[in-house]
Amino acid sequence: MNQSSPLPNARNQSIWAATARMPPCERLAANVRTDVCIVGAGITGLTTAYLLAKAGKRVVVLDDGPLAGGMTQVTTAHLSSAIDDRFTKIVQWHGENGARLAAQSHAAAIDKIETIANELGLDCDFARLDGYLFLAPGHEQKMLEEELAAASAAGCHVEMAPRAPLASFDTGPCLRFRNQGRVHIYKYLSGVASAIKQLGGQLYANSHADRIEGGDEAVVNVGDYTVTADAVVVATNTPVNDRFAIHTKQFPYMTYAIGARVPRGSVADGLYWDTLDAYHYVRLQPLENEPGRGKFDLLIVGGEDHKSGQASDADERHERLLAWARGRFPVERVDFTWGGQVMETMDGLAFIGPNPMDKDNVFVATGDSGMGITHGTIAGMLLTDLIAGRENPWTTLYSPARITLRAAATFAKENLNVAAQYADWLTGGEVESTDEIELGCGAILRRGMSKIAVSRDDSGKLTALSAVCPHLQCIVQWNNAEKTWDCPCHGSRFRADGEVINGPANTNLSPADL
Repeated sequence: MNQSSPLPNARNQSIWAATARMPPCERLAANVRTDVCIVGAGITGLTTAYLLAKAGKRVVVLDDGPLAGGMTQVTTAHLSSAIDDRFTKIVQWHGENGARLAAQSHAAAIDKIETIANELGLDCDFARLDGYLFLAPGHEQKMLEEELAAASAAGCHVEMAPRAPLASFDTGPCLRFRNQGRVHIYKYLSGVASAIKQLGGQLYANSHADRIEGGDEAVVNVGDYTVTADAVVVATNTPVNDRFAIHTKQFPYMTYAIGARVPRGSVADGLYWDTLDAYHYVRLQPLENEPGRGKFDLLIVGGEDHKSGQASDADERHERLLAWARGRFPVERVDFTWGGQVMETMDGLAFIGPNPMDKDNVFVATGDSGMGITHGTIAGMLLTDLIAGRENPWTTLYSPARITLRAAATFAKENLNVAAQYADWLTGGEVESTDEIELGCGAILRRGMSKIAVSRDDSGKLTALSAVCPHLQCIVQWNNAEKTWDCPCHGSRFRADGEVINGPANTNLSPADL
């Protein structure tokens, strides 16, 4: 398959890294003793570090890449207390009190982002907006009526409206959620990272945590160096410090986005979602500070989700997003295309707190469930309280040890899907010879009892790796948009050269001999 972008003028890059910069950081080069070591420098890690540093804790943050270089850089940065899985399901899984706490915590996360932006004086495009949930074609208004009742009972400021405020197409009846928001995530986190340094925190990039171990004194090994701490927070999108405890309760999905120019003022500023599964999600990002773009806003459109490693049609998914957007908005051209991975939990809410089956001073934050920025901010608030020994009303709701019996059907379905992926050990290769692999492509070859992941870069050079994910031995699959090897079981992802870029695997794919 041809790997060039299917969309004219588009780049396989999200808007955030293209329009703002995170502060540079050095690699860890000495042993360090601190109060809290945080592994992962995305929205969760940096928010937690900032709040802990403000509370007087010494913090060290480690990331195996640049700051905010993981899944945070591919967010669409919707700030929403309207739950991704919708309140009808949250009530079913967590009860009415749990739904109220979920709504309260996500609203508090938006408030916290606004507070931090104001106290640090950040020019990060933060804005309060209304959000609109509208019906997909063929869906009945009863869906909205049921969600209105559930969201209202959860304490949301929500109402039925005859249509969303869009001139380009008539959504029909919709739910209007008040007081939602948006933010430019790199501009925001750049300011947060600088503030952490000013408070005495230490930030280290390109510093891979090889081993994480709790105990009387928690230890994080980074190559030849060691960070010792009273507590460790694993904020790596999905935990890299255990093999089973969380990974049977959350499930990796790829999601896709485009950034398209629309004439300034042609689309009302707001958040928009439809009722499909997987649903479309839309918002604006102002471009007035970008040279030559003063006449446009960027319309960010996402959707077309699928299980990670279980589809190879990313180009077509971007095309479908563009076709859907052009049918509803005055799109002029596409500047950006990108994809990212979300961790969907069995019951719609993140796992935040002490890591099950581990020492009490090892904490995890994972399971963004499509709401990474608010869940990451909730994690910063909740983990700061837990580490400081303060009570927090959200502790039980987000406990990583929870078992939600009402979500047993989701648990069973997803884990049966995982089990089915091991059948890949018994199949043949995708190609018989490396001659069939085009420039910029990858494919699986079978050699006897082994499977080999082979990619060819744009210059024609071949790279051969073991196709076996080092986490739990699933066979990886080529991602034709991101040029990565993705595990279809638990979402580990690797660059074309085998370097691990997303857990739960914490080591690279092994080289193989063709």
